Amino acid sequence: MTEPNSNIQAVIVGATGGIGKAVCRKLASIGGEAFLIGRTLEDLKELSDTYGWGYAVVDGSDWAQLDSVVSSAEGLLGGINVAINLAGSVLLKPMHLTSRAEWDDTISANLTSAAGLLKACAPRMFSNGGSVVLMSSAAASIGLSNHEAIAACKAGIEGLVRSAAMTYAPKRIRVNAVAPGLVQTPLTEKIWGNPRAAEVSLSMHPLGRFGQPEDIASAILWLASPEQSWVTGQTIGVDGGLGKLKGVGQINRA
Repeated sequence: MTEPNSNIQAVIVGATGGIGKAVCRKLASIGGEAFLIGRTLEDLKELSDTYGWGYAVVDGSDWAQLDSVVSSAEGLLGGINVAINLAGSVLLKPMHLTSRAEWDDTISANLTSAAGLLKACAPRMFSNGGSVVLMSSAAASIGLSNHEAIAACKAGIEGLVRSAAMTYAPKRIRVNAVAPGLVQTPLTEKIWGNPRAAEVSLSMHPLGRFGQPEDIASAILWLASPEQSWVTGQTIGVDGGLGKLKGVGQINRA
């Protein structure tokens, strides 16, 4: 992937997570700008102090509040040409043990927030085009035990990406997603921080390691860049081979 250019004025939802912070670092390094949205004031202030960017505490699933904040971000940035949704959660339970509240919370944090950001930002890109990048998961395309709720959400996001890409193509708005494998962030620490769970998960990634936030940030900013003006409706797997390859990562390593 080539390095994206710096002509990026972005709204980032979920900016304070592990991947969000990596996106901010990389975006700042190429001269881009962003408005930061998250749910933790202290972490948002820290990022704002580091990069000099505006921020707001918002629940990404609250569409009315999100639209209001995106309007403010548009004025502060002088326009929006990139929208990135990194908000989400991870629920690892079989369906028969998943409560209705857990199901609703998972849908809200992942799918509803993605749709809300698209709804808020797309009309603000009608004049000049832009790029929307959402987060899927390898779990959306392969069967992983105890991933029913999160897999359903991420599969929904992939469907949203394809339909919205077609809807907004005449406005030169590109809509894509990145589908990671297991990335070592605070959100997934219960998995990679547990020796047995980590061993099982690692064996499913043919490249033999877990992802790092920078791996995902690179793909996000590649999709965000106006240089990728002919890429839309795609879900790009950045997953160490988890989503497409069969085999065990630790076998046959010379």
